[in-house]
Amino acid sequence: MSRTIFFEVEVLDAKTREQLCFLDKVRSNIHSVISYLKIIDFIANIRFTYPRWYPARQSLTLDPKGKFLRDEEILQSLPVGTTATMYFKDLGPQLGWTTVFFAENIGPLLIYLLFYFRVPYIYSDRCAFTSSPHKVVTMACVCHTFHYLKRLIETIFVHRFSHGSMPLRTIVKNCLYYWGFSAWLAYYINHPLYTPPSYGEVQVHYAMVIFAICEMGNFSIHLSLSHLRGDRSRGRRFPAPSKNPFTWLFFFVSCPNHTYEVGTWVSFSIMTQCLPVAVFTVLGFIQMTVWAKGKHRAYVREFKDYPAVRVAIIPLIL
Repeated sequence: MSRTIFFEVEVLDAKTREQLCFLDKVRSNIHSVISYLKIIDFIANIRFTYPRWYPARQSLTLDPKGKFLRDEEILQSLPVGTTATMYFKDLGPQLGWTTVFFAENIGPLLIYLLFYFRVPYIYSDRCAFTSSPHKVVTMACVCHTFHYLKRLIETIFVHRFSHGSMPLRTIVKNCLYYWGFSAWLAYYINHPLYTPPSYGEVQVHYAMVIFAICEMGNFSIHLSLSHLRGDRSRGRRFPAPSKNPFTWLFFFVSCPNHTYEVGTWVSFSIMTQCLPVAVFTVLGFIQMTVWAKGKHRAYVREFKDYPAVRVAIIPLIL
């Protein structure tokens, strides 16, 4: 037999402790899934009262400094009893992931080309619109342009984003990082005084082969993850290798997309033998390792049959 209970929910501003809304006698049937109260229901109520705070901008916690509650979490499962106090935080203006990825990648693509074509005021006036006599400079431009064009195409046609978003201030920081590094490494690679790698064309050609392999591998993994997210008929599953040889890295690591991405920039560093590229590669590896370890831990927690041989990003090592 079902039993009806009533909740009293107060939502306070986490900073000012001002009451934003108070829900009295919220009815719920504890044996009916339809009657479950989710966090998203309270977010919708706040949006109704304060239209400027759209859902992606809101976060609710049970403690002013506590962890954000997920939209799908159910009130009945939280440690609140029938009287609950929640704290609201304004996350600031938000942008969707497609916009975020597009902004992060379009900048490096265009900025690098400005240096490659040596537009006026970057180098000396006599170098304006001249080209480098070194073949590696052109090859580097082709590789760099291909890399970011691929990422833009993936953003539009391959990636399946959740309904999440990113704060505008974080996007600005990310763009400054990617755009700034692109300008830094492009300045030196396309500089009139740039000198080719120590081992000449042999070094460049081997690096370019590795670059191409890693780019194909990265694309294959993104395509595999997109298909996995698109197929919900079999429930949630962890990614697994397929007939595509580039996906066989899933036998050993949880995030081979990051493995291939690191390989791409290592090969680009070898190809150009440029210090700014190496610095960008090292920093990127550190950040991608953090992301990969987080994803690996999430897989291990969620799937009891997750392969024990897998590590986060570097096969058998890390």
